[in-house]
Amino acid sequence: MTDKETKNPTPNQDAAVDAAASDAPIAAPAASPASEEEEDFGALLAKFEHMQPIIGEMCSGRVIAISRDYVTVDIGFKSEGQIPSHEFMRPGSPELAVKVGDEVDVILEDLEDDDGSILLSKEKADKQKVWDRLEKYMDADGVVEGIIMDRVKGGLAVNVEGIKAFLPGSQVDLRPVRNLDKLINQSYKFQIIKFNRKRGNLVLSRRALLERERAELRAKTVADLEEGATVEGTVKNITNYGAFIDLGGIDGLLHITDMSWGRINHPSEMLQISDEVKVKVLKYDAEHERVSLGLKQLSPDPWSAIGDKYPIGEKIAGKVVSLAEYGAFVELEDGVEGLIHVSEMSWTRRIKHPSKLLNVGDVVEVIVLDIDQENRRISLGLKQAQPNPWEVLSEKYPAGTIIQGKIRNITDFGLFVGIEEGIDGLVHVSDISWTEKIKHPGERFKKGQEIEAVVLSVDPTQERFSLGLKQLRQDPWQTLPARYYNGKIIKGTVTKITDFGVFVELEEDIEGLVHISELANERVEDPAKIVSVGQEVSAEVLSVDPDDRRISLSMKALMQSEDKMRMAEYLGSTTEESAPSTTLGDLIKAKLGKVAEEKAAKDAEGEDSEA
Repeated sequence: MTDKETKNPTPNQDAAVDAAASDAPIAAPAASPASEEEEDFGALLAKFEHMQPIIGEMCSGRVIAISRDYVTVDIGFKSEGQIPSHEFMRPGSPELAVKVGDEVDVILEDLEDDDGSILLSKEKADKQKVWDRLEKYMDADGVVEGIIMDRVKGGLAVNVEGIKAFLPGSQVDLRPVRNLDKLINQSYKFQIIKFNRKRGNLVLSRRALLERERAELRAKTVADLEEGATVEGTVKNITNYGAFIDLGGIDGLLHITDMSWGRINHPSEMLQISDEVKVKVLKYDAEHERVSLGLKQLSPDPWSAIGDKYPIGEKIAGKVVSLAEYGAFVELEDGVEGLIHVSEMSWTRRIKHPSKLLNVGDVVEVIVLDIDQENRRISLGLKQAQPNPWEVLSEKYPAGTIIQGKIRNITDFGLFVGIEEGIDGLVHVSDISWTEKIKHPGERFKKGQEIEAVVLSVDPTQERFSLGLKQLRQDPWQTLPARYYNGKIIKGTVTKITDFGVFVELEEDIEGLVHISELANERVEDPAKIVSVGQEVSAEVLSVDPDDRRISLSMKALMQSEDKMRMAEYLGSTTEESAPSTTLGDLIKAKLGKVAEEKAAKDAEGEDSEA
């Protein structure tokens, strides 16, 4: 112990010395005012150190001043912090969202800068609050709401309370979206599928949320779905063959044939995407979750009472809705169409295609010809709604009327002669000449040539107008029997030689046949050895048949007659002395008289048989 310490002992030292001298235990020194102050100061210091903000953590402060560029905030530190004013701007407004005295949450970025002020950030504090909320959402159902801001590589950028999140293109919808630009600036709800606070990584999915909602709707829809039920849905997609209707978690197909009782060329004529429609469940396959829907089935079938509504023979009006090569389809009402066949379009014109007479959209009057309710077919007539000109023709042109007209067409079977507008008469090749065999009418007539003809008949049912040229003069075959009686000796020119005989022209276009057996008394093998074409020959008429237009001639009979005459001449010469009064002339007269008697006897027999 130093001298300073001994000379001036402290109270504690004195007490220790006294205690040691008396061998008594030394009592603890009593607390002095100085030691209590030290303890209070330490507690305050610990409390102060606990209250001091930590760099990077959020703390609360009070706005004490606002200038044009900065907002001054006191967080209870030895100096205040200044925050740029734009961090306090109201969204979409130049005004500040804070005033002096307001309490605000900020992040301490640094204790002092070069000016001795602390560095604070309100933006980082706001983002930290958002991340805190997002973390709570993530722990709950993970559903947040955001606005799609822009397209980025692989998807879309979404603003979720100021946090930039990523929405992959595959997670935008249940089906791929071709035009992502139409979603920009749209607000949707999303499912958080990836959350990393440290990296600031937030990935969203709208598809996951839609799938979850769709599954809930599907369960509810399927529970109430049954055939025959009427349900409501939204047009989801349109194809060439129909439309897909979203019934709520499950899609149904509305086929084009079940959209309307009438004609539809494409489903878009009746429906558009997003349309709300009522439909009827036609068939439901629960195992494969396939639903067939019908729209027309919600209204009565117009064909159910079609027979009573459109009786056969009634005149009705309709609109031409379609043209085909074989006819035109006319809509009588919604869902009811009839067909005008090309053969039923005009009484006089031959329509090759309906477009020559009708156009789509034309309103026409027609007559109901027939109804096939089972096959949903109605036959209509356009010409029947107008007077039938063929019925007028039969009265206007009775049989035997002589008309004049121009040849409009020539075929191998006859001539078509114009009678009236759209009506032609036919001169059949067999009615051109009584006697001449016409191979082709074009050999004697030309198109456009004007001729006279006789009306043979008019058939309104078959729409046929028959004419004749040969009927303008009498049939020469009807007078031939009087001019070419049996036994008459004729002269003619050989026109044709055949294996069975020879044809001999008696007068213009009139020929007779000398059969091979009638060429000579002896047997003939080849007629060409007896006569030649162009040779003039004599023959005896055997028979005339006007109906079959045949004349039978015989050169042999003529030869036999001549032989008899020679015999008679010879006999006459031998008896001349005994009967000087008998001459050759008498014998010839006797012969001709006998032939005349035989003919008269045959004619008498014919009249008796007819009687």
